[in-house]
Amino acid sequence: MLQIGDEVVYFSAVFLLVALGTRSATGASLLTAFLYVFMVMFRFPAVPGDQAGRVLRPRSPSGGVLVVAHRGGSHDAPENTLAAIREASRNGATGVELDLSFTADGVPVLMHDETVDRTTNGSGPVSKLQLVKLKRLDAAACHRLKDRFSGEKVPTLQEAVDECIRHQLTIFFNVKDQPDKAAAVLHEMYKKFPVLYNSSIVSSFEPKVIYKMRQTDPNVVTALIHRPWRLSRFGDGTSRSLSTSGQLWMGVLDVLLDWAHHHILWKLCGVSAIFMQKDFISQDYVQYWAERGVEVVGWTVNTAVEKHYYQNLLKIGYITDSLLEDCDPHY
Repeated sequence: MLQIGDEVVYFSAVFLLVALGTRSATGASLLTAFLYVFMVMFRFPAVPGDQAGRVLRPRSPSGGVLVVAHRGGSHDAPENTLAAIREASRNGATGVELDLSFTADGVPVLMHDETVDRTTNGSGPVSKLQLVKLKRLDAAACHRLKDRFSGEKVPTLQEAVDECIRHQLTIFFNVKDQPDKAAAVLHEMYKKFPVLYNSSIVSSFEPKVIYKMRQTDPNVVTALIHRPWRLSRFGDGTSRSLSTSGQLWMGVLDVLLDWAHHHILWKLCGVSAIFMQKDFISQDYVQYWAERGVEVVGWTVNTAVEKHYYQNLLKIGYITDSLLEDCDPHY
C-alpha cells in the first residue's frame, strides 16, 4: 500500500505544480482533491504478499533467486516455442517469459513480434494468419541452432501453459496490446488451470493492460515493465527521433512517464512487481520498492558477472536470454 508519507509528498507536489501553473489555490485544491478521490476509488489492492511471494520468490537451485528464461531462452532455443520451454527447464530456469499474440481467427499463440518474419520461414503479420497456416511455419528457421530444432512449431498459449505446468515452471506472461482480448483469454486460462494463481504473473509495458487484467481477475499477480527513456530512445540507447524538437518532446514525456510509474501507476494497478531494465537497478532502487511491498526483477541479464551481482548482492530475480553462456542482449 502507498505509504502515508508518500501520499503527502505526492499530492503536495501536485498541488504546488498546479498552483504555480494556474496561480489559483482554489483550482489547485480542487484538482488535487479530485485526483486523490480518483486514486482511492479506482485503484486495485495488490494480491496478498504470500501469494506474490510464491510466484516471485519460489524455491530454486539459485538460492531462492528467480531465474527466468527470456522468451523461453531465445539464445539457447528458438524463442517462444515448446522446445525453448523444455530447454529452459533442463538448463535450470525457475521460470519462462512468454509473449502473447493472436492469430487472424483469434487463437492466442506465442510470438514476440507483430510479424513472423524474424523468427520463422514465413512472412506477414501474425494477426493476418490463421492458426492452420501459422502451424505450417518452421519456428526454428532463423535461429542459430536451426538444424538442431528444425521443424519446431509456433505453439498456442494452451500448449505452452501445459508444457510449463508439466515442468513446474513459473510463467511470466508478457502482453503488449489488446488488453480486453488478452485479459479475457488469460482469465479463462487461470480458471482452467487454477495452479497459475500461484505460479504465474501477467506483465506489460502498458498500464492499461495491467489495469484491465486486475479488473477482469483481481486475484492474478501482475507487474509493470519499465525502461527509462523508452519513448525517446531504443533499447540500445540510440535516439528514436531525428529532429531536436521531437527528441526534446519525447524526453519530457519520458520524465513524466517515469515519475508516473514510480508514484502513481504501480499503486493504481496494484502490481506486485516492477520489471526494470538492468542498467537502472541498484541496491537503493531495490530498497525503494521493498519499502512499498513491491519486488524488482531485472531484464535482460546476460553475462556471468551480471548474474553473480543479481544473485549474491541484489538478491533479486532476473530475466536472461541464456542459461548456458554469455550472449548479446535481445531488445
